[in-house]
Amino acid sequence: MSGAGGLSEFALIQRFFQPLSKASAFVRCGIGDDCAVLSPAAGEELALSVDTLVEGVHFPHDYPPSMLARRALAACVSDLAAAGAEPRAFTLALTLPENGSDWLAAFSHALADDAAHYGMSLVGGDTTRGPLCLSFQVMGSVPVGGALLRSGAKPGDDIYVSGSLGGARAALDYLDSDSPDARQQACLERYHRPQARVALGVALRGIASAAVDISDGLAADLGHILNASGAGGRLMLGALPIHPAITDLSAARDYALSGGDDYELCFTAPAEQRESIAALSVSLGLPLTCVGGIVPGDGLSCIDENGQACSVGTGYQHF
Repeated sequence: MSGAGGLSEFALIQRFFQPLSKASAFVRCGIGDDCAVLSPAAGEELALSVDTLVEGVHFPHDYPPSMLARRALAACVSDLAAAGAEPRAFTLALTLPENGSDWLAAFSHALADDAAHYGMSLVGGDTTRGPLCLSFQVMGSVPVGGALLRSGAKPGDDIYVSGSLGGARAALDYLDSDSPDARQQACLERYHRPQARVALGVALRGIASAAVDISDGLAADLGHILNASGAGGRLMLGALPIHPAITDLSAARDYALSGGDDYELCFTAPAEQRESIAALSVSLGLPLTCVGGIVPGDGLSCIDENGQACSVGTGYQHF
């Protein structure tokens, strides 16, 4: 990290992060007190999620601070999208090896831009010295009883995914490229600038029976729905919406199933919702692809283009 150091903790917060604390009907009190005070509207519940990102584990060493801010916040907001929640606020615990002002300026400016995009206020956090690490807690609101959970899938439901899969995993092969071609650049954009599908999540309330965001790979994350719902699933591999930049790669299907970092939504819905989902896809300008169905039993089975059962990878493992 470059730039003049020596800022005290409170001077650092005042200079770089206080401007991200915005008052609203939801945020009664943000940065500046021992606790934030939040006020969900009547008839709403609070949705919370926490993610920790460690340098060298969740993002490369010497990763540009503006990219880190955007990637990190979007990855966290994706959890709110999966719950059908509208983003409201977040906290940030930031561990830094040094408090270089150039790094902090780039990071905080990008974070402010994306927080404004998602309609969120920074309401608290912590800063300390150590290996680079970020912990975000994101908060959103959802009508009482309206949150999308992992536990509602039932046999007969269809399985859908939004957008395309595998591009972000392919990007890991190109992170060190000095001159990526157009195809590689498309994958890198998916990795560096994921888009949390907030509008989709909100629109799926009352339509989807269960939902999860795809952070660890479709197979692994769909497995969470199956486990929570006490049901089995069958994926039709020929239906997978593979990112167009990687369709010619031999590993494309594996990347789509097990690569992770897509931050698309996987959701289930009863068959009678097919027309509503098709209309939603058109209104959002976002592909929503049926890739299989929920079946009695447990576990995930996959059927290839020839109608043969096949195995899949496990996806990203946190330990």
